[in-house]
Amino acid sequence: MPYTAIFGGTFNPLHVGHYEILKALQEDPEVSEIFLMPDKIPPHKVCDFLAGDEVRIEMCRIAARDFSKARLCLIEFERQGKSYTFDTVTELKHKYPDKDFAFVCGGDMLVSFDKWYRYEELAKMLPFIVFRRSDTENELFDSAVERFRNMGMKIKVMDETITAVASTGIRKDFNTAKALLPEKIFEFLKNRGIYNVG
Repeated sequence: MPYTAIFGGTFNPLHVGHYEILKALQEDPEVSEIFLMPDKIPPHKVCDFLAGDEVRIEMCRIAARDFSKARLCLIEFERQGKSYTFDTVTELKHKYPDKDFAFVCGGDMLVSFDKWYRYEELAKMLPFIVFRRSDTENELFDSAVERFRNMGMKIKVMDETITAVASTGIRKDFNTAKALLPEKIFEFLKNRGIYNVG
């Protein structure tokens, strides 16, 4: 049965790397739909500047219009407190018992997966669709895939290597970051004056 891919992130901002992932998922026949899910309070991140919830939600809404399989999912904004992936997946599986979910994960996140909240249980709850990133060492990535597969995690490694984008750099110097943002996202952020646009 085709999967509903859960693609979550801070999206601060939503950049070309995210679009590359969306394009790959859009073209994957094993993916029937994509839940594009902005994080409410990322428990693992300390950020120099986090754009407002409504801004990050709108970026995801803009992106979802560009991919027919994508749906905006705001489940993390429906509850209080920090948003742990384990809790979100548990809630999604309860809310949509007829769907088969898979979790989308970048290589940078996979190599530190054993730091996630209740990661051993999460690893057995659903398959993972993982992408290499251009800044992640292949040996480190391959080792993580093997390690987590050996503990029972189902992992599908995608063929595409995703462009590594430093969101911090975009936030600090937005006016030079146009090449790193989809045009619609760039124009939206520029018009709203987010990230200290001059």
